[in-house]
Amino acid sequence: MRPRHNLTFATRTMLSLRTTTPFELFDRLEHQLTQQLHGSERVPAAEVHETAEAYTVILELPGVDREGLDVKATDRTLVISAERRSQREAAAGDAAASEQRAAAEPLLSEFRYGTWSRSFRFPTPIEAQNLNATYRDGLLTVTAPKAQTHTTVKVKVEG
Repeated sequence: MRPRHNLTFATRTMLSLRTTTPFELFDRLEHQLTQQLHGSERVPAAEVHETAEAYTVILELPGVDREGLDVKATDRTLVISAERRSQREAAAGDAAASEQRAAAEPLLSEFRYGTWSRSFRFPTPIEAQNLNATYRDGLLTVTAPKAQTHTTVKVKVEG
């Protein structure tokens, strides 16, 4: 008899774990989707414009401090990296502000923190030493002048 009682207890336990309402199923689905979104690669939205003289790249980087931006270039490639830190990370050095913020932890946060990086390869060379970057209202605008290398080489034909 005793083994049957244990089996009944195990069956009851499993049934009680599986009893969920449709709303709980939706909550679980939303939680899984949120985890996938936050686990996926974070890439800022961008616009790229071309004129006869330059390429202009505009990235949306809301909430990023100017110090968290890094712009690098090679002959044809522009690499832009950014870091968005949470308020807790930013206040880690300030103990008083850190204690005050710990009391106000969010119940839900859909903000994305971490590092982002985008690279852009252009069809023509750029002048990496003459890049111009401005950051205002969450938009980073980088202008990369096209290289003006028009060299003519005269080759002596022998024969």
